[in-house]
Amino acid sequence: MTEQFSDDVLTQDAFLNGRVMARQPRHGYRAATDPVFLAASVPARAGQSVLELGCGAGVASLCLAARVGGLSLAGVELQPAYAALARRNAASNGTDMTVWDADLTAMPTQLRNQRFDHVIANPPYYAPHGPAAQDAGRDRALREETPLKDWMDVALRRVRDGGYVSFIHLSERLPELLAGFAARASVMALPLAARTKRPARRVIVQARKGGRAPFVLLPPLVIHQGDAHPGDGEHFTDPVRALMRDASALDLAAMAQA
Repeated sequence: MTEQFSDDVLTQDAFLNGRVMARQPRHGYRAATDPVFLAASVPARAGQSVLELGCGAGVASLCLAARVGGLSLAGVELQPAYAALARRNAASNGTDMTVWDADLTAMPTQLRNQRFDHVIANPPYYAPHGPAAQDAGRDRALREETPLKDWMDVALRRVRDGGYVSFIHLSERLPELLAGFAARASVMALPLAARTKRPARRVIVQARKGGRAPFVLLPPLVIHQGDAHPGDGEHFTDPVRALMRDASALDLAAMAQA
């Protein structure tokens, strides 16, 4: 029997101003803004296929589907309970998404024989060694068990020629991301800064397989208004509010041409 979360340990959370409603474990790994940023950055069109590596509860794919209709969605998730939750969330949002219980480095043959227009991922941020999170599922979701280079290699293998790979990760991993993608793709990177005059802590990296364009480092996207958080409320900048609430796109190609 497939491992699943019971309803009493789940919350129902709204994304994109309620366009996506997702069940998540109250004390396990919980999606926040990163999957929304990732989904906004994917230049997908109706009729295209998307594979999410390490899809968790499916929030990034569901946010993408809420913005772009008519996509063929697939996900790979190592933890069976989260894979089951992603299937449940997809069904309750009226989204057709096939989710595979699998290690991304040992995918089923059927999946290895497919190529996708887009591959997306929000890989684990934390080093393999260090203090463990109290919740085992959260710890496994956030701790890097599979090396980042393997995530990149799998993504490039699964995306078609001319297709796009989009990752969100810590900015300190940007050199490694560039080294893994640059030999086989053209690459753009968008730093995400919490506020003006603050270092960018996260980065979206988008690689087009087989591309030959030079690397582009885009101006940082500033997430919050002001120099400090004045109190309750989100205080997003206007561009970030548009993508967080109105499901607007984060068009990296257009930003590169501006």
